[in-house]
Amino acid sequence: MDVPDAGLLLDGLLLVVAGLAAGTVNAVAGGGSLLTFPALLAVGLPPVAANVSNSVAVCPGYLAAVAGSRTDLPPRRDWLPLLPTAVVGTLGGCLLLLGTPARAFELVVPFLVLAATAVLAFQGPLRRLVGHPRDLGPRRRTVTLHLMVAVGAVYGGYFGAALGVMLVAGLALVLDATMARVSALKNLLSAVMGLTTITVFALFGPVNWAAVALVAPATLVGGYAGARLARRLPSAVLRVVIVIFGTAIGGYLLFRALR
Repeated sequence: MDVPDAGLLLDGLLLVVAGLAAGTVNAVAGGGSLLTFPALLAVGLPPVAANVSNSVAVCPGYLAAVAGSRTDLPPRRDWLPLLPTAVVGTLGGCLLLLGTPARAFELVVPFLVLAATAVLAFQGPLRRLVGHPRDLGPRRRTVTLHLMVAVGAVYGGYFGAALGVMLVAGLALVLDATMARVSALKNLLSAVMGLTTITVFALFGPVNWAAVALVAPATLVGGYAGARLARRLPSAVLRVVIVIFGTAIGGYLLFRALR
């Protein structure tokens, strides 16, 4: 009977632990891909294969987060029209990843993440500048909301790290809702975007299914646990947690892009 190679066991353990942590972080704040993506690189996957496999692997965590936060979702009439926008935007991001050089976008991504974090951190002053959501006309609010979702979806289809931070920042600026409700909507949109990436990358991307088989179940467990935790955090605390994660993620991505 052959004894499993110790290196393979360690690689598998690394992926499982990264998946658990990523599922939890994604449900609470977003940015869990920055745990699984480096782990996939560390076990020897090429960058594009690691990025594609990561997008597929973290999706179950989003689905579990939806289950854990479903009671905080707004009425169906408020989120159902956003789903086609999320799907189309994600398809655009996936095509961008598969069909264009990555370097230029890699340089832009950190600034997008940091900008989204700043929007969330300075939400009060920005609302006073652009107007509180309840003061926006229905048409303007609807158009702005779809635009926020579309931008997040393109980003999510391309790379996805800190997708949650970007979605929360955009949604919180437009919606007059608690952070728990915004987070629940973020989880739903992230799940739709994740399912779209699975479809595209399973057909056209270099997915490493062995790695996905280890990471995906772990993100499922972590995603449900993280969503339950997020429901218990006060809005102010949840906002601070997301801002801290977003700043750290943006700084890391900027360092990686410029080194």
